[in-house]
Amino acid sequence: MFRIFYSIALFLFASSVSFIFGQGFTISGSIADQKGVGIPFGTIILKSAMDSSMVKADITSENGTYVFERIQNGQYFVVASYIGLNDFSTEVFNVNSQSFEVPPIMMTENARQLDEVLVTASRAMVEVKADRTVFNVQGTINSAGENGLNLLRKAPGVLVDNNNNISVLGRSGVLIYVDGKRVPLSGDDLSNYLQNLSSEQIDKIDIITNPGSKYEAQGNAGIIDIRLKKDKNLGANGSVSSTYSHGRYGQGNANANGNFRNKSLNTFGGVGYNAGTRWNKMLFDTYQNDLRLDESNIMSNGYNGWNGRWGTDFFVSKKSTLGFLIGAQTNSSDNISTNKTYISAESTPDQIDSILTAPNNSNGKRNQATFNVNYAYESGKNRFNFDADYGTFRNEANHNQPNIYYNASESDIISQNINTYNTPVEIDIATAKADFESEIFGGSLGIGTKYSNVATDNIFLFYNVINNDPQRNDRRSNQFKYNENVYAGYINYAKNLNAKWNASAGLRIENTDATGDLIAFLPELEESPVDFNYTSYFPSAGITYQYSPQSVYSLNYGRRINRPDYNVLNPFREQLSELSYSKGNKFLQPEIVNNIEFGYTLNYRYTFKLAYSNTTNQITRLIGPDEIDPRAGFISWDNLATQKLYSFNVSLPLDITKWWNAYMNFSASYINNQADYGDNGIVDIQAGSYNVFQQHTFSLGRKWKAELSGWYSGPGVWGGVFLYDQSYSLNLGLQRKFMNDKMNVRFSANDITYQTGWSGVSIFNGQTGYGHGNWDSRRATISISYDLGNSNVKSRKRNTGIEDESKRVGG
Repeated sequence: MFRIFYSIALFLFASSVSFIFGQGFTISGSIADQKGVGIPFGTIILKSAMDSSMVKADITSENGTYVFERIQNGQYFVVASYIGLNDFSTEVFNVNSQSFEVPPIMMTENARQLDEVLVTASRAMVEVKADRTVFNVQGTINSAGENGLNLLRKAPGVLVDNNNNISVLGRSGVLIYVDGKRVPLSGDDLSNYLQNLSSEQIDKIDIITNPGSKYEAQGNAGIIDIRLKKDKNLGANGSVSSTYSHGRYGQGNANANGNFRNKSLNTFGGVGYNAGTRWNKMLFDTYQNDLRLDESNIMSNGYNGWNGRWGTDFFVSKKSTLGFLIGAQTNSSDNISTNKTYISAESTPDQIDSILTAPNNSNGKRNQATFNVNYAYESGKNRFNFDADYGTFRNEANHNQPNIYYNASESDIISQNINTYNTPVEIDIATAKADFESEIFGGSLGIGTKYSNVATDNIFLFYNVINNDPQRNDRRSNQFKYNENVYAGYINYAKNLNAKWNASAGLRIENTDATGDLIAFLPELEESPVDFNYTSYFPSAGITYQYSPQSVYSLNYGRRINRPDYNVLNPFREQLSELSYSKGNKFLQPEIVNNIEFGYTLNYRYTFKLAYSNTTNQITRLIGPDEIDPRAGFISWDNLATQKLYSFNVSLPLDITKWWNAYMNFSASYINNQADYGDNGIVDIQAGSYNVFQQHTFSLGRKWKAELSGWYSGPGVWGGVFLYDQSYSLNLGLQRKFMNDKMNVRFSANDITYQTGWSGVSIFNGQTGYGHGNWDSRRATISISYDLGNSNVKSRKRNTGIEDESKRVGG
């Protein structure tokens, strides 16, 4: 099956590349209002000059541009129209063996106002813009029934490993945003948050690999911004949806979204519920200290949760908007896992000495609430934006873990250690930021400032259960408090040097004042707090050259930081059993990365990107043996001395025929990890990897659509030393719309070959470990959504903020 899939993928990818440089020419242009602001969602019709018949029709992008492709030689003219504006027809022009750029169209206001106009447009699944790649979730059938984390597995250039760590273009340390707001979670907290978001709530995902100075410098791999649905239609609008998915276990969700918009305000909200059971399996075969440990872990997680949000934008005047946004999420889980380890001598691995069984069970609750107030002002060449945010996160978890040692035949108990532990976590985050942008000296000047505070309180209460009586072990119990203040300011300037050259440069300065305090429950175990106080400078620069209307080159540089957060600093032991655990490292140092990206865009849509990253003090995962118990092993965090990463990415959206369009993405990377820990081991790893993603959508007629998608990931390196093998997935989907296109029914089958699992080997510090695993990824899904109200009535909305598509600036 793998060879068949790989052969098909290779053929389609190769044929698609040749298709790009195939027949026909492009006609491109833009439309704007009398102030020069690009008009989004305008209707553009290309007509033949011979008989005025329509050749093609299109909708302008959000900045008012349009492109017609594969146009044959001939004479044409363009007709542009938009609600409330006068139609515009261009002069006749010739396409004669070369592409043509239509002079910019300026549209004038029409005195007649229309109450309601129907405008429908189908967005491409992937849009490549100057500063980001946009993954339109609603453009893919196979998104049905997915959660936010699994959607990221399908996003171009994004990889999610077996531990749910997210990387972009091979770089770890990515920041996750939702609606322009950073999600201040990491590790299991972040993955649980994303899994509680359903695809039906998500509109699109913005992937920003090299953010400028207006964005906070945190995050080596850039920013992934998940944009939730927010209807821009006039009047009352809404939608409801429900999804059920079944693999080994069932999962489902139900969601409702709505808004009301008039000339004075736009109020919007949504609520979602999800429930089901997740399943995971991990197997390890480890050799250390002349021992062999053959370990298996089978885990199931029953969950249910609610999430909701409500916000309102008040249009105070034509120049000012005042708004607020409230969000909440609650999730409960019951987890059962069985850990079993066969212990033997390495010289006689088949002669079992003893068996450790750890039947774990735990339950947890996660609650969060976020609050935002914002103000945006735009007057001519000046724009101002202010945001204040506060978030509170409360997690509780109770674990029960018996560790029972049996003889080789499991007939007798040799010994047992029964433990319970509780891990309450409190996180509070407060931020305030202001951004100002003005057109000056023929360019755009931006300045801004931001303050953020993160305070976490993590308690670890460890109990030994003796004769069914839990007794707190104060040598293992402790409290970890982390407080971080970041003060930031930035300036950036961008200007068109001439018709072909554009340049931008910026500088961001951040001062970090943080304290990590590990509070022991016994005085003799008390340690001094770890303090951080440093100021860092983060320059960024970019230059763009438009060689021709169809060929654009770009070169960008940025310096970024990745500060260790509470999740990786926290030294608590989280156990699968007492012989297999993970822990943090409170002595981690922040990592600094310098990124350089060279890009080329062909015909406004095909993009090629070459990147280089050099990271010092790279924060990574290391797997090694325990220093006290020769049988035990753990996974922890540490700083590498350096990491060098070379990457290449190709993005190819294609319209192959009228009924077949496709998207191809190919990425490759080469990584070099270096570190010397003395007696604790040396890291000297070089590894290459590559990833291919394809999605093909077929219009079958009578409102039916089919979808074939899949990805293949080659071998590579995870963390510091784990070398993983290849994996792949193949997905099928079918969609049909009913009831005047208001009802959408989608069927999908994901990972039908069941090859998304992982496997690999780690060799470090005297330990050699082989591992493999998989999860409940092979699933069949049905999803039904229904649009309520005037869900297709579009109203024009001019961007009143600094950041593209949002009043809220990401810095």
